[in-house]
Amino acid sequence: MPPSPRHRTCASAPVASDAVTHAALANSSFLAACRGEAQARTPVWFMRQAGRSLPEYRAIRAQHGFQDMITSPELTAEVTLQPVRRHGVDAAVFFSDIITPVQAIVAGVSVETGKGPVIAQPFRTAADVDRLRPLDAEHDIPYVIDAVQRCCAELDPLGIPLVGFAGAPFTLATYLVEGGKSKEFIHTKTMMYADPHAWHALLDRLADIAIATLRAQINAGASAVQLFDSWAGILSENEYRQHVLPASTRIFEELRALGVPMVHFGVGTGELLGAMADAGPDVMGVDWRVSLSAARQRVPAGIGLQGNLDPVIALAPWPVVEAATLATLAAGRATGPGYVFNLGHGVLPETDPTVLTRIVELVHAAGTS
Repeated sequence: MPPSPRHRTCASAPVASDAVTHAALANSSFLAACRGEAQARTPVWFMRQAGRSLPEYRAIRAQHGFQDMITSPELTAEVTLQPVRRHGVDAAVFFSDIITPVQAIVAGVSVETGKGPVIAQPFRTAADVDRLRPLDAEHDIPYVIDAVQRCCAELDPLGIPLVGFAGAPFTLATYLVEGGKSKEFIHTKTMMYADPHAWHALLDRLADIAIATLRAQINAGASAVQLFDSWAGILSENEYRQHVLPASTRIFEELRALGVPMVHFGVGTGELLGAMADAGPDVMGVDWRVSLSAARQRVPAGIGLQGNLDPVIALAPWPVVEAATLATLAAGRATGPGYVFNLGHGVLPETDPTVLTRIVELVHAAGTS
């Protein structure tokens, strides 16, 4: 599917003409792979490449709180663009947090260092669900729209797509119901089974929020989007299909007409790959716990694969990293033309940035040999 025409305005940089923008993005190896098209080299980007391990990110972080960074379009754009400049990746991923849209419309939601999202009043009843109003993106998260426009003003003429993202309803629900991160997800599963009406009402509202978030990013210029269902791996396939799949499916269905590739990803979801693929993405992200060949058997033909180098391997000596990268690349290319090289989860903060750059160079060189 070709990138859909979009109109942008951006205060930080001149906007390229539609003709220049479309011509540049038409050559994107990442977008081609998402469409299942063969390309000369395999595209590569890294989840959590924006920030985490980069010294230039840490320099900014030392002067600004996380909340200030994700609500400042200038800082958000700068952090988003840093890994593109340093590593030469084939796509940028927007710098934000999956809880940001909820945080904009619900009081008492914060992101704390070392804890992640913290919800002062957890959502565990039907009355709690009523506290979750619809998201008006232009009113509630204008800084996200502004930042996306700023990123695309620089990226589009270079032919580098911006990947927008949102949290999937289930993963967002776990934070809201548990009150933050959890290991056992006791309250989440209790609500899911004991009060299915309230549970599905919660997921429906969160699906609406994800749709509004992703639509706003696409309209502002994002050329692809990824839906993160980070904690879906705690569920059985039957639980996922009954209690999660309908809400996630609606997100992909409602965004399909916008004409951008959509990626779906979760951690520990090897047994759910087929069910998650049924939600309707163009590409399924695969973590390191399942081989790409096994993933290809579980994900229907016509849906691309993305992944799945173990992020910890990037901390090993270079000969180990090199061998693992080439093995992952070979396995991925064997699954078909719709393959994107990535990690099986996000970049670890301890990662040496030069290793990531060398991985990108290796994947690009191997793709043209």
